[in-house]
Amino acid sequence: MKHLEFWFDPISPYAYLAFEQLPQALEGLSYRVDYQPILFAGLLRQWGQKGPAEIEPKRAWTFRQIAWAAHQLGIPIATPAQHPFNPLALLRLLHACAGEGGTPNRWQCERVFHHVWRGEGADANDAARLQALRATLAPQRDPDSEAVKQSLKGNTARALALGLFGVPTVAVDGRLFWGLDSLAMLAAYLKGDAWFDGPDWDEAARARAGVVRG
Repeated sequence: MKHLEFWFDPISPYAYLAFEQLPQALEGLSYRVDYQPILFAGLLRQWGQKGPAEIEPKRAWTFRQIAWAAHQLGIPIATPAQHPFNPLALLRLLHACAGEGGTPNRWQCERVFHHVWRGEGADANDAARLQALRATLAPQRDPDSEAVKQSLKGNTARALALGLFGVPTVAVDGRLFWGLDSLAMLAAYLKGDAWFDGPDWDEAARARAGVVRG
């Protein structure tokens, strides 16, 4: 049985779609998943990038493309009233649900994803909605505690140490599979596709000299 780590931030529509699609994409395979909530903004800060929704033409395309992807996959989706939004309350809630040293389970992650992406366009940070979500999840720890805040920071730091640059990312056997469209590639790896046993994986990523922008 393979051990997968699904790294995500509920702010990402691609993470939501990949989360929903993962069981279908890996149907028939033997695996277990640890769901790892991290702060996407921390990755962007590390690599000097803006999020897709922070660049207006890219934002417009992103939400058209995810609407199409959701349509193709048969997954309901409704963009929240504000996006991007600050996901810290949701991320800390997930870490509080996990307990010290643990990870949230799939149901807990699903409740948070649905809060954001199946909320009929409501504000993901609406106080009443957050309170209702917290009551549903009944976290083991206080989401506002220093221990929970440090848990989120530590998890994001671990993601960076592994080389993550975006969400969703699935980590398995020291390999990283980024994005909704990498699920087919991940499935091929788990099924033992011979391509992954040869030199192609490393060769494709070999650095080539080129222009470096200042």
